[in-house]
Amino acid sequence: MSWRSLVGRSPRSVAGQVFVLQVALVLLLVVSAVVALILQSSRDNQAEAKRRSIAVAQTFAHAPGVREALKSPAPSKVLQPLTEAGRRAAGVDFIVVMDTNGIRYTHPLPDRIGKRFVGTIEPSLAGRVFTESVQGPLGREVQATVPIAGPDGKVTALVSAGLKVNSVTSQVNRQLPIILGAGAGALAVSTAGTALVSRRLRRQTHSLAADEMNRMYEHHDAVLHSVREGVLIVDDGRLLLVNDEARRLLELSPDAEGRHVGELSGLDPETVDLLVSGRETNDEVHFAGDRLLAVNQRRTDQVSGPRGTVVTLRDTTELQAVSGRAEVARERLKLLYDAGLGVGTTLDVIRTAEELARISVPRFADFVTVDLADGVLEGEEPARTATDMRRVAAHGTRDDHPLYEVDRLIDFLPSTPQARGYGSGRSELVTDLSAATGWQAQDPERTREIIDYGIHSLIAAPIRARGAVLGMVNFWRTKQHDPFDGEELSLAEELVARAAVSIDNARRFTREHAMAVTLQRSLLPRALPEQSALDVGSRYIPAQSGVSGDWFDVLPLPGSRVALVVGDVVGHGLHAAATMGRLRTAVQTFASLDLPPDELLSHLDDLVGRIDQDESPADGDAPIVGATCLYAIYDPVTRRCTMARAGHPAPALVRPDGEVHYPDLPGGPPLGLGGMPFRTAEFDLADGTQLVLYTDGLIEDRSRDLDVGQELLRRALSGRPDRSPEDSCRAVVETLLPAGPKDDVALLIARTRALPPGQVASWDVPCDPSAVAGMREAVSARLGDWGLAELGFAMELVLSELVTNAIRYGCEPIRVRLILDRTLICEVSDGSSTSPHLRYAATTDEGGRGLFLVAQMTERWGTRYTSQGKVIWAEQALPEPAAPFPAPAAPPDERH
Repeated sequence: MSWRSLVGRSPRSVAGQVFVLQVALVLLLVVSAVVALILQSSRDNQAEAKRRSIAVAQTFAHAPGVREALKSPAPSKVLQPLTEAGRRAAGVDFIVVMDTNGIRYTHPLPDRIGKRFVGTIEPSLAGRVFTESVQGPLGREVQATVPIAGPDGKVTALVSAGLKVNSVTSQVNRQLPIILGAGAGALAVSTAGTALVSRRLRRQTHSLAADEMNRMYEHHDAVLHSVREGVLIVDDGRLLLVNDEARRLLELSPDAEGRHVGELSGLDPETVDLLVSGRETNDEVHFAGDRLLAVNQRRTDQVSGPRGTVVTLRDTTELQAVSGRAEVARERLKLLYDAGLGVGTTLDVIRTAEELARISVPRFADFVTVDLADGVLEGEEPARTATDMRRVAAHGTRDDHPLYEVDRLIDFLPSTPQARGYGSGRSELVTDLSAATGWQAQDPERTREIIDYGIHSLIAAPIRARGAVLGMVNFWRTKQHDPFDGEELSLAEELVARAAVSIDNARRFTREHAMAVTLQRSLLPRALPEQSALDVGSRYIPAQSGVSGDWFDVLPLPGSRVALVVGDVVGHGLHAAATMGRLRTAVQTFASLDLPPDELLSHLDDLVGRIDQDESPADGDAPIVGATCLYAIYDPVTRRCTMARAGHPAPALVRPDGEVHYPDLPGGPPLGLGGMPFRTAEFDLADGTQLVLYTDGLIEDRSRDLDVGQELLRRALSGRPDRSPEDSCRAVVETLLPAGPKDDVALLIARTRALPPGQVASWDVPCDPSAVAGMREAVSARLGDWGLAELGFAMELVLSELVTNAIRYGCEPIRVRLILDRTLICEVSDGSSTSPHLRYAATTDEGGRGLFLVAQMTERWGTRYTSQGKVIWAEQALPEPAAPFPAPAAPPDERH
């Protein structure tokens, strides 16, 4: 019997496919059975090995003489022969006796005696039988360990017996020929039976006539593929087949099949002519009673099929109605889709309301107004009643509508649809406003104008989010359109629901943004301190998406000097603002110590590193703190400015002639990295020079890089040297940030003012106590020239103490300087770095009261260190009103 005779004339025949499928199933079943038998045999052998190991180990553990042998001086000498004899008799590969520490007394390999047992002994030490598979001295082993208990029940030793895995596997291998042979026989018998069944099926299939099979397939396939339309099959004008849809459309009788088309009653004559002619048509329209049918007709013998025509009928009257409804549904879905994309593009409450109003006109309503609870605009929770409603958006097809204008505060009466919808949280539909007396009671005169204008229908939909009603959206229609209906009410609710989420998000963002801005502004200086060295203008502009850690500060220092600082903390939000406050406080503290810029930044760098360590939890979710900073000190006496920066953009200098340049200021790493020193740079600034300090948000943006931003800043500052710092700040912001910043911006512009030479006097003091008296006379004379003779006694006392301390405890050069500014400042400098300390002297002490007197006679005093030594300074308040400053009668530098 050949293969082709078994499976049929073609491998793709039904008999051939059935044969292949049956052979595959038989093969799968036989293979599964063989695998199952192999696995079962292996499992049984494994279980038998474990049972045999347990039985041998327990038998040997309870054998007479074992306990006595364990107590003998040489247990291995007694037990080794016994275990070997027992191993051979029981058919196991090893019997090992060991103490409770796992040290073997016996083993088939004598060199393993005295070594530690390979396996787990803790369960057996607890009195249990334990089986396991380990990699032992004989290879992979299956072993059982049992305890040997003494008369008192305490475990005194252990016995382990087992077999090698190879021994178990060999038993399985001996059974494989039988299993495989049985499987092969079953496969052969099953395949032979399958072949006979397939041959029988082929014969039965070919007993059918081919034309009957083809006709059955073609006609039924045509019906199955045309179930949504009426189908007719006509041959020589005789109706061969008609489906149920065709019977319904043509109202045919049950006995219509087999009859001539001309004999059928109820058919339009033109339709009968078309069916009899057999000509091809495409969507040819014919009447059938009160229906309008689109008829398509094709011949069936174009692809070697049987003679005849197939006719399809489609009811276009219903299709037209459905198409109209589908078009309306499509437009509504398109409106919802566009609303999902076009509403809520920003986190602005009013902008979101305007987007909803614009997208709904004129596609859904002729006019749309949006009223929100007034507190929502400030980020607060809405009120419970529809009072204090603010109209935030109004849009329509015309601008001359009589509806309430935008920004009007409205109190809706309880009888109005807006108040009812606001209170219940459900939409209100008013199909005829002229008959709605509750709505007209709100404002009779205006409602009459609205009706006269042609507005006749209203949907008032509440804006609900998170269980609260934020406001109302009012959809209005005029006489050009039909009134709203129930389906359109659902559409309005869906539109408002999509916008409600965006409005609520914008409200929550407004609240959080206001809180963060309030926090940051509270941490920034409320007013710049009064001082004479600089004319200062400043700006802080929060980002549109939230605040960050930008800050600035102006800090007066001793000696009429002023410190300027600008910084930027990495990140956004409350955490960055709080970190900024901590850094600003630290800068003020370090500045009060009068540290140089590089030392101040080093201390600030250590602080940021400690903040990182303190705020880093075990899971590592805390944000890493990083910051940049620029610190500058300006001295109006010497007109010298000292600067240092830590990862911050370099400042801009505007010379008195209007030229702008960026000084070559050494850059340092951002704060928090640690390990790198900071460098300072000193510049002599002409009187009227402007210092421009800023954060990177001013010059850097996604749309431009740093170089472009610096060039724009240069253009905004150049050419206007007479402009005040405040006007310069305004011009810079308008030029570089026309649409608002994406990041926070801090801007500080300071114009330098040099202290007139007539308000400064200095003397060199020899290191001789007798020079103190001469210094008192010189200082008194200068105070008299300044019109401050009344301060002479206190200043002479202070000067005597400071100069005496410098002569006694310091070293040359010793110099005295008087500065007349908003206060009278006395400075005594020397070349020593030792600092005096204020202390309380005992009644028996002869000294120690000098600095105490200085502190009592002055408003402030302190010490600052320089590269040449130290400066001790003291300030006295000027009398009110201060005397005018006369021109100096002598050069500022005098020798004594």
